[in-house]
Amino acid sequence: MGYLVKHIVSSLLLTVLFCLSLPSVYCAERAIPAGKLGETVVLGREISLNTAAHTLSKQYTGNVLNCSSCHLKNGTDLKNLTYVGVAAAYPAFSSRENAVVTLADRIAFCFMRSMNGLQPPPDSTLVTAIAAYITWLSEGTAIKMNPVEPNGPNAMRRLNVNPNTVDLVNGKKVYDAQCASCHAEDGQGVKTIQFPDASPGGCPPLWGANSYNKGAGMYKLQTAASFIKSSMPYAAANLSEKDAIDVAAYVNSKDRPDFDLKKHLLKSAPHAKVAD
Repeated sequence: MGYLVKHIVSSLLLTVLFCLSLPSVYCAERAIPAGKLGETVVLGREISLNTAAHTLSKQYTGNVLNCSSCHLKNGTDLKNLTYVGVAAAYPAFSSRENAVVTLADRIAFCFMRSMNGLQPPPDSTLVTAIAAYITWLSEGTAIKMNPVEPNGPNAMRRLNVNPNTVDLVNGKKVYDAQCASCHAEDGQGVKTIQFPDASPGGCPPLWGANSYNKGAGMYKLQTAASFIKSSMPYAAANLSEKDAIDVAAYVNSKDRPDFDLKKHLLKSAPHAKVAD
């Protein structure tokens, strides 16, 4: 009986902590749906958190990153690349694809680029589960399709970036002082239970074969700098815009996999919307 009480209390505490990470409007809607739909939402949450190792997703990944490596707190962090509200923006126009894309399309694209893997079929159980989790976190958000870019209403604030003013020497200095303790001097990440949102049990690699490829959104200087500014160092973001831009440029100056579209497509997968 004592174990049961402890389990119930622990579950309630986790629910409260999860709720506190969201706007109050979402707290009343945190209940998992009943039946198969609820099972699919939970499956999507698990895949997003442990993408590189999950049995349904690992065959489509080409590095050790998880969805939660970039979508912090498994997509519930409103400051940065959140899932909350995203489903309400789709279908949306994507300039990269020069086409209108669905949420399922966007998830599949991430596997090819951020995960440096293969495009999973958009109608697969894998993609459906992740889409269900994102849609669950978007409940209560007014539907407003995005005709400009595939971003939701809580999209990350973008910094104004001038590539001509980047200082890689300062970027390395910032990296050594602020980033290396978690991501390692060689950029290959550090496994630690202190940071459970990133690669399995730790902080993800930022360059090299196990990181995102040159087709990923994070390889864009503006995206990487904006992400770093709002979220890094983890749980204690304190960099100036200049330092965030310089360290993003430094990270992206390092070796990483190229992006060759043909190598990331499954022969059986539809890819009419995919762009180089």
